[in-house]
Amino acid sequence: MSAGLVVQTREFDLADDLLAYADPADPRAWLRRGDGIVAVGSETAAVVRISAGTEPRTSALSRAWDGIRSSARIDDAVRLPGTGLVAFAALVFDDASAADSVLIVPRTVIGRHGGRTWITRIVDAGDAESALSDDGLADGTPAPTALGPHWAGTLGPGAQTAQGYQASVQRALAAIADARYGKVVLARDLVGTVPAGSDLRRLVRALSTEYPDTWAFAVDGLIGASPETLVTAQAGVVTARVLAGTAARGADAVTDARAAATLADSPKDNDEHAFAVRSVVASLAPHTTALDAEGGPFILELPNLFHLATDVRARLSDGASALDLAAALHPTAAVAGTPTDAAILAIRELEPFDRGRYAGPVGWIDADGNGEWAIALRCAQFDVSGSGSGRPIPLTAYAGAGIVAGSDPEAELLETRVKFRPIVDALA
Repeated sequence: MSAGLVVQTREFDLADDLLAYADPADPRAWLRRGDGIVAVGSETAAVVRISAGTEPRTSALSRAWDGIRSSARIDDAVRLPGTGLVAFAALVFDDASAADSVLIVPRTVIGRHGGRTWITRIVDAGDAESALSDDGLADGTPAPTALGPHWAGTLGPGAQTAQGYQASVQRALAAIADARYGKVVLARDLVGTVPAGSDLRRLVRALSTEYPDTWAFAVDGLIGASPETLVTAQAGVVTARVLAGTAARGADAVTDARAAATLADSPKDNDEHAFAVRSVVASLAPHTTALDAEGGPFILELPNLFHLATDVRARLSDGASALDLAAALHPTAAVAGTPTDAAILAIRELEPFDRGRYAGPVGWIDADGNGEWAIALRCAQFDVSGSGSGRPIPLTAYAGAGIVAGSDPEAELLETRVKFRPIVDALA
């Protein structure tokens, strides 16, 4: 990890798609409706990987980030969300996971926000005089590259089969009836490969195009399109979007409207949603004032399903960073259950696989503690460590559903199939 970074952000005339600048083998991107930030190429200024240990991994990442940002010299002439010193990050769902949490500071970042575009260059202090100039382009303007050929992936059953999933739901329902917990979110997995040399930017492009209202993300091989904002922090304003309660879209306007109305009136889904909202409010309360969560639930429409949604807004009161807030919020009842500790133990017991970063926080943070974080949903983890080896690239995709009293195992299985659709369709 480099110490003493020098950071320079300047306006940059950018007409191309942001993804055209990303690394085809391991893109790093955060996009929504064409805005966002993308790492140019594969070079990094710092990478922090945290494995399982005795302390919470978010604490270790926060400490590492504090060290990087406190020693950096930042010249940001743009001052928009995503400018200056930024890091992409993806965190594990469960600190007991064998996977690692990662924070990546690229050498070069380009971004777009509200019609303005910029470039950020990050260099070691000793290289700053020769590498940077007043226009920020002393070492050359980055060149976009066309997306590689189309490709298709393969997917099949993972460690949790359809039958096994329904059996796990039955076991969870028995535990709920015994009052061991009120809700648990159970996931299942699909495993497969994509061809060697696949341009993974194509997957990010497909997801961001088909699901423009989601956060399309790519960080260290974790690629997806999440509809759920875990938390954003910008200039002291904190927002979050809570999603819990799901229904598949109808085949026509009549059945579509009926599905939305049924979801809105469903006691089971409204109970599940209330669990999730209370979880978020309780976690944000120690760090905020003027907390408002009175606007929901409303029906959020996505191309393949409906969600019950509530938007939460508050004013930051204690100087916590976006990463601190993500750590305080995770895991929410929407992806774990309630009570949290009991739900985590149930997930370890009932899911025959390690979630890794699935359903964990994914996003970015800047030197002032601002950032945007989503929950890593509608996603797959690609093993990009062997890129260039000539072998197919392994992947695991995940989808889950919230189990509460009244859940039906077959209906929950069908819900996971609907939630797999974005990643399955994009891989096809």
